Amino acid sequence: MGGGEQLVIAGYGDIGRRVAALALARGLRVAALVRSEAAAEAARRQGVAVVRGDLDRSDKPVVGLPAAGATVLYAAPPPGGGDSDPRVRVFCGSIEPGAEPRRVIYLSTSGVYGDCAGALVDETTPARGTTARARRRLDAESVLKNWGDHRGVAITILRVSAIYGPGRFPFDRLLGHHPVLAEAESPLSNRIHADDLARICLAAADWTASGDLINVSDGEALTMTAYFDAVAAAFGLPRPPRVSRRAAAAVMSPLMLSYFSESRRLENRRLRERLGTPLLHPDLAHGLAAAVAAGVTPAQPLGSVPLSSSSP
Repeated sequence: MGGGEQLVIAGYGDIGRRVAALALARGLRVAALVRSEAAAEAARRQGVAVVRGDLDRSDKPVVGLPAAGATVLYAAPPPGGGDSDPRVRVFCGSIEPGAEPRRVIYLSTSGVYGDCAGALVDETTPARGTTARARRRLDAESVLKNWGDHRGVAITILRVSAIYGPGRFPFDRLLGHHPVLAEAESPLSNRIHADDLARICLAAADWTASGDLINVSDGEALTMTAYFDAVAAAFGLPRPPRVSRRAAAAVMSPLMLSYFSESRRLENRRLRERLGTPLLHPDLAHGLAAAVAAGVTPAQPLGSVPLSSSSP
């Protein structure tokens, strides 16, 4: 994308704001679809044009999206519950014939691959997500691909691993002494730093004219327990207590148990070949050291940070 081109962000959360900052610095025009006045004000302060709309209103399409000929970053997560994503359907239904974007970049999740028992997973691996959240993402991928084929819009799907970085470390769980699985029973997981994901989102617009499917990970696979231990060590916090998988059901939430039930190693060769430039944070140790050097501290309200979340 060159200076002056239009980027539209649907899902103006943490990653959306990071992408907007990079795009504005490049000289792009940026608009964001937002629902609340607080989000609208944050976008205006950033220099982002605001379009008010609610993707949860299936009876009312969004009006005024400046999507014609633009690149759209669709970073809005599906709503909770069910196996489908009604929000992405509202988005597609809001684009009038003749006003299609040039391309849509969709932030999906590597969770669509399901449990692979630690095997290496690339973009040819069949998606077989077993959790409801994975099925919702697969539904959104399918809706967008079918819509793109019908309307002549290039669809690039980024299957994103767990996102970490300032504002996303699991400090609440560490400070609350929540348990993790014993290292020998802990599954392998993959990560990408939030700043690298933002750069990848923007670069994806330059990669392909006809759509693509890209796994997004820094290429390092560690157990989830090793991830928590590394964060604790970097910020001077105690390591979380260990429990066996058998005991975990009594002390972990169903959501946490689902994270600890899937193991895979995400291949990132396609990402590296298309990106062409090194990641800012090629592994967890580098990302943690950068956060410590930047003055990040665990002093934030409990419950404010998700589990190394893959949600944008």
